[in-house]
Amino acid sequence: MCGIKREGEWFWHQTRRDQFDNLEKHTQWGLDFLDKYAKFVKERLEIEQNYAKQLRNLVKKFCPKRSSKEEEPRFTSCIAFYNILNELNDYAGQREVVAEEIGHRVYAEIMKYSYELKAERKSHLQEGRRAQQYLEMCMKQMDSSKKKFERECREAEKAQQTYERLDNDANATKSDVEKAKQQLNLRTHMADESKNEYAAQLQNYNAEQHKHFYIVIPQVYKHLQEMDERRTVKLSECYKGFADAERKVIPIISKCLEGMVQAAKSVDERRDSQIVVDCFKSGFEPPGDYPFEDYSQHIYRTVSDGTISTPKPEVTRIDPKITMGKAKGKLWLFGKKPKGPALEDFSHLPPEQRRKKLQQRIDELNRELQKEIDQKEALNKMKDVYEKSPQMGDPSSLQPKIAETMSNIEKLRTEIQKNEAWLSEVEGKVSQRSERRHSAEANHLVAQGRESPEGSYTEDANQEGRIQTQPPVHTEFDDEFDDDDPLPAIGHCKAIYPFDGNNEGTLAMKEGEVMYIIEEDKGDGWTRARRQNGEEGYVPTSYIDVTLEKNSKGAVTYI
Repeated sequence: MCGIKREGEWFWHQTRRDQFDNLEKHTQWGLDFLDKYAKFVKERLEIEQNYAKQLRNLVKKFCPKRSSKEEEPRFTSCIAFYNILNELNDYAGQREVVAEEIGHRVYAEIMKYSYELKAERKSHLQEGRRAQQYLEMCMKQMDSSKKKFERECREAEKAQQTYERLDNDANATKSDVEKAKQQLNLRTHMADESKNEYAAQLQNYNAEQHKHFYIVIPQVYKHLQEMDERRTVKLSECYKGFADAERKVIPIISKCLEGMVQAAKSVDERRDSQIVVDCFKSGFEPPGDYPFEDYSQHIYRTVSDGTISTPKPEVTRIDPKITMGKAKGKLWLFGKKPKGPALEDFSHLPPEQRRKKLQQRIDELNRELQKEIDQKEALNKMKDVYEKSPQMGDPSSLQPKIAETMSNIEKLRTEIQKNEAWLSEVEGKVSQRSERRHSAEANHLVAQGRESPEGSYTEDANQEGRIQTQPPVHTEFDDEFDDDDPLPAIGHCKAIYPFDGNNEGTLAMKEGEVMYIIEEDKGDGWTRARRQNGEEGYVPTSYIDVTLEKNSKGAVTYI
């Protein structure tokens, strides 16, 4: 296809007029390319939708499933991660916006335009084909008139020859000559008519051919050119719209990414460490130092006196091994205690944690109480309005709700008082324990210079015969749970299976080992036992064979 360039533009109607089929193929290629791009947009649209869906599923998968406020994340690293998940969820929303924008502005528009373009192309091609068919019909009519004129001319020539032959023949009759002359005139007339018809058809065909190639077909070509140029412009707009859909969300996506960076910067390792301290701070103070017990003083004093010492009265004291075993058995306070049912007063928790839980519950109850009080005031105001304006409502209808609110207020106040009593008990116990510890340390320092480890001898001769009992060694474990003597044995047990005792507060045992029972199973599946050396701890009840006895073997006394 060749074209003529004029004034910087190309015009299809200036091409050769016999290129209609090629232009038809070109426009069909343009529509196919448009459909191909529409398919590309659709697949890109699906990719964006699936990407956004997968991002949202990812966020949902890793978001915390919090059933209560206690499970809310407190560490800055966790909070930052969940903030990043929120930003990622917003980012997924922006991908959905891109998909929606592409779907409405690009894909829907291009599909609609493709349908309109196909209809327009079909109309222009039909117009061109009709013009071609009409020109072919005119050509057939001209060719038919031409053939008829040619045939009539041959017949007229034959009639001319026949007439001349008869006219020159002496034997021919006058009637034959006259008949031949009439035939010649008839054929000549018919040839003239055919000639005139052929000339008219030829003139008409030439006119139609000129109109076809200079008016009709150029107009069709022009329409096809405009259609194809609009298709190209539409593609350009779609390309730009495709980019604009992405560019519109860039500021919001940038904010999402900036939010992720800010979340990363908000991570504070010091604060997380402080949260760990606040979470696991038990309120127990470290145990005090064990005093040195000098058993040799009695021997040295007896030798220096040079006399046989008189027997001293029996002195009952606590076996250090049992005391140490008792302390070891309490180590679960700092570790993992065997799980049991949670108590309403949180007495199963360490003092500091118990105090926090009780304070938290009191705050929640106070908030609920304030809500109930506000509701009561609102109901009373509404009742006053109903009493002054009966048409607005029945005051008696509010009485059940008011009574229910009053009942809730009383219940909440009772619950608050109960929890406050528990809180006062915890705070008083912590302060008493601290004072008792300081007092024990002071007494130890005062008595260290004048009292023997057994408590049976002093440097004051007047007090020589006095029976004194060494004060038991206090630890933080004893202050919290047992201020009395070690628990007596209530039976014995035999280990059926071996137990490792990895957790603090538990007691390892071997198969067949026999131990004392000092505390029965409280329903949590653990029994408290003591070895022969005084070491205590919890063992699984299902791992031992328990035999309870009436006589206790737990308390051991020494003279």
